Amino acid sequence: MQRFELDESALRSARDLSRAVAEQVSRAFIGPGGVAELLLSAIVARGHVLIEGVPGVAKTTLAKALATATGCSFARVQFTPDLLPADITGTYVLDMHKSEFVLHPGPIFANVVLGDEINRAPAKTQAALLEAMQEGQVTIDGDTRQLGAPFVVLATQNPMEHEGTYPLPDAQIDRFLLKLHLGYPGVEDELRMLATYGAAPPERPEPAVQPSDILRLQALADATHAGPEILEYILALVRYTREHPRVHLGASPRAALALLHTAKSLALLRGRGFVLPDDIQELAPRVLSHRIVQSTDAELGGQRPESIVAEALANTAYQRPLSAASER
Repeated sequence: MQRFELDESALRSARDLSRAVAEQVSRAFIGPGGVAELLLSAIVARGHVLIEGVPGVAKTTLAKALATATGCSFARVQFTPDLLPADITGTYVLDMHKSEFVLHPGPIFANVVLGDEINRAPAKTQAALLEAMQEGQVTIDGDTRQLGAPFVVLATQNPMEHEGTYPLPDAQIDRFLLKLHLGYPGVEDELRMLATYGAAPPERPEPAVQPSDILRLQALADATHAGPEILEYILALVRYTREHPRVHLGASPRAALALLHTAKSLALLRGRGFVLPDDIQELAPRVLSHRIVQSTDAELGGQRPESIVAEALANTAYQRPLSAASER
């Protein structure tokens, strides 16, 4: 793997690339600020994102705009009850001219794969994404093929509609680096949306970076510094969720790694070569909440996992390094 030096020039370039991607995404997606930065952080951290929101808040538009702005190939899969795993991964078909079976690749071979309404397909079809999300490869009829890089799955689901849906298993939810909630836009954003889409066709996003730039950012994120006190802070937060009396299943070790990798990516995209506790505090609700399984009493009482993460942040102190403390 090629290594890149994490100097001021590289940090400035990473920040500029992040802003360029966000600017292009904002041409098509009108909504909460910072969403494009979080999605780009997930790609740089080699992770996947579960986007939850009611219909009509531009989840698909956001995914398409991100793929275009990053110069990545894009594929959309509409999950339905009759969707088969082969519809996602692809299948071998007999070529009559060559008298051999050739692979017709499925949409999983794109850089950015949108799984629209992922909870509308049964567990067998949902599981077709597991190997790709975890290993970056697909096995079709015993033949394993590597997926291209970068690779990210953006899955959407409607939190309000449960009839005819198949809830994602906890093991699959744990493979999503982030879970983002897209609500209704604010008044100013919705007015801008009406003015933009109610007249002439809006501006289309253009590629701000190329896939090779994303790979370089991934290498730079690997080199971003996270001190021992940051690692201890992450571990303390994760262990708090496991020991909470209202929790049946707390955040996993994969969740701790996800929080670390996402924080390093976010720090890099903001032009820093080191992780701050503020990065951890900003990302923890989005990285940890969907991985927490509450007790039955907590569920019946209307408690939400986000409140447990909020408690963890409020009750877990960040231990500043001694050298920094002595300077004050």
